[in-house]
Amino acid sequence: MQQTTFDSYNKILVVIPAYNEEKDIGSVIANIRQVLPIANVLVINDGSKDNTATNAKVSGATVVSHFQNMGYGIALQTGYKYAQMNGYEYILQIDADGQHTPNFLKDILSKLISSNIDIVIGSRFLHRESYKPPVIRRIGIVIFSFLASMMIRQKITDPTSGFRGYKRSVLNFLVSDYFPVDYPDADVIVMCHRYGHKIKEIPVIMNANTNNKSMHSGIKPLYYIFKITFSLFLTLLRKF
Repeated sequence: MQQTTFDSYNKILVVIPAYNEEKDIGSVIANIRQVLPIANVLVINDGSKDNTATNAKVSGATVVSHFQNMGYGIALQTGYKYAQMNGYEYILQIDADGQHTPNFLKDILSKLISSNIDIVIGSRFLHRESYKPPVIRRIGIVIFSFLASMMIRQKITDPTSGFRGYKRSVLNFLVSDYFPVDYPDADVIVMCHRYGHKIKEIPVIMNANTNNKSMHSGIKPLYYIFKITFSLFLTLLRKF
């Protein structure tokens, strides 16, 4: 099989939602540029109170800033809207805190380009060297994995992974009011499948969160599990 090259693709956007990530954002952008030098990098500065925006600009990224913190899902959707408005064909997303290994962006992009797959999800559970999340969150992931897999009749091992890639055809859903901005992970998979988009997981390495910032701390994991489970069942009843 001929190896996929990216020299002729100038419509690739890497979206990075970021909130108070001045420590890691520069190195994340530098690593992305090393892996995919032809890609454009967009940082959604979600109301950060530190130097996230400045450091991102110095590192060569385009920065769009929210005046206040709007949340992870809205930050992502801002990136999707930017991609749609500017005609990007391939949209990759990666976290700003260094948990996602940028080297795998090339694998995600390669799968999008070389196949009829519309959505590629990086799964930490398909790579033996990847960091595995704490027990409570893993329980939630197992529940969502079972529900999402059952709903779309396809095995999904890491439905909460934010390490993803999309073709332009998916943007119509991602920028719509149906997009679940609270926790845009398992819901997105089920909804996109209902829209007729094809989904594929690939193995990636994820690292431990060393900055102690997580939306899944304290009692939040329990609320998260309840909220997503309830939302997934509502998705089955929703008409698009």
